[in-house]
Amino acid sequence: MTGTGERDGGAQPAGEPPGPSPRRWSLPAVLVLSGAGVALVTSTLVLLAGLFLQSAPPGPVTQRYQTKLNGLVYPEFEQNWKLFAPDPLQFNIAVQVRVRTAGGDGGWIDLTARDIAAIRHNPMPSHVDQNLLRRAWDFYDSTHDAQQQPTAGLRSELAEQYLKRVALQRLGRPAEGGPVTALQVRSATDPVQPPAWAGQHQSGQVQYTELPWWPVSDTDYQGLA
Repeated sequence: MTGTGERDGGAQPAGEPPGPSPRRWSLPAVLVLSGAGVALVTSTLVLLAGLFLQSAPPGPVTQRYQTKLNGLVYPEFEQNWKLFAPDPLQFNIAVQVRVRTAGGDGGWIDLTARDIAAIRHNPMPSHVDQNLLRRAWDFYDSTHDAQQQPTAGLRSELAEQYLKRVALQRLGRPAEGGPVTALQVRSATDPVQPPAWAGQHQSGQVQYTELPWWPVSDTDYQGLA
């Protein structure tokens, strides 16, 4: 003869009090909790999307909703950093140079185009081809105003000498026309056209910034390979 526990499948030993029944939520409670969870997740996603757009580089979406994004972010979530810094270049800047010899003024030579030709299809381009000329121009541009007047004292003078020597190193000594007596540098700024869906338009005209003629002597060639 079997006991009570065996007849019931062993679910509840004889003589022990029944265990607590599982808690059951009412339908209104389930709806309230589900709605609160959805609202919390949605609010979090909206906040994260707003922070992302406010920190991202300027674009059609951020320009259209800039006021709302600022209202969402400031002042509680203010920050001083940007995603994808620095911002993507909106202009292609080429550095060009020409020299003056006893035979007259030479034509403009695009040094940036030479660097790009050396980099293209090269799996291991040199640091010199990628950055030296660009950094030399950036150094000069950051230490001079729009009228090419120095703004950083000795650093401005150093930037001029550095840019001139970089240009002379790239050109080498000319085989014809005699020694170089002066050198002139200019930048050619070509706007990058935005995509069609951006609804913006950049002038396709190249803007040139010509620097004054700099005298050149044998001293400027010292140390140049």
